[in-house]
Amino acid sequence: MTSTDSLLIEDRAAVRVLTMNRPDKRNALNNELTHALLAALQTADRDPSVKAIVLAGAGKSFCAGADVNEFGGFVNSGDSANANANSAAQAALDRAHLTTNLHRVFSQIAKPVVGAAHGYAMGGGAGLALACDMLVAGVSLKLGYPELKHGIVAAIVMANLVRQVGRKAAFELVSLGEAADAQRALALGLANRVVADDAMLDTAVGIAERLAVFDAPAMAATKRLFHRVADLPLQQALDASLDTNLMMRSFRKERANDK
Repeated sequence: MTSTDSLLIEDRAAVRVLTMNRPDKRNALNNELTHALLAALQTADRDPSVKAIVLAGAGKSFCAGADVNEFGGFVNSGDSANANANSAAQAALDRAHLTTNLHRVFSQIAKPVVGAAHGYAMGGGAGLALACDMLVAGVSLKLGYPELKHGIVAAIVMANLVRQVGRKAAFELVSLGEAADAQRALALGLANRVVADDAMLDTAVGIAERLAVFDAPAMAATKRLFHRVADLPLQQALDASLDTNLMMRSFRKERANDK
């Protein structure tokens, strides 16, 4: 377990707290932070001493989205300009795959993740907040998708958004680009709690501590099944639920026999 300049890692008993630490950039996601966060989530998932995870942001914001300053313009001409353009295109492609992997990992890992979001959670930052299994919002939260205002698309983050709110509410968020405050996020089902900013992290850790006491295999099966049935037709969802029910009954029986 190693903290980096951009990501702080702290264990509070069985809860691992990951704090994005670029407060001067509103914790905007550059390559370093994105790689660090992806690795930290995967490491926490493999660590048997960690039962739950909290994701937070240092300073006055959760995460302002992608750090667009990481990709500069091109001032050269001729072959050099073409080489720079090709290099930038490859970097953008690599970044898109990295971002997708980061948003995907939340549903892949077995440990529950509780977000603690305050201040700005924009674009990719809003996507991270929604990727968490539960979200505690500070009263200062401003969650939104302003990409269209800048001539780009809220592409990777849209998948989670559409699955968590109704279609019309999701389209409003990505098309108008207006930020939802904490109470609006709660009303839309994007947040589970709204608390004062200074109580937000402790509240999130408290929820994570409650999740951490449950049987780890049962929690892992619950999370895995939750994500499986979310988008399945009813009959397939019931079949998946039956499979999990039978698996856990067999697992409990085997453990009882081992005692």
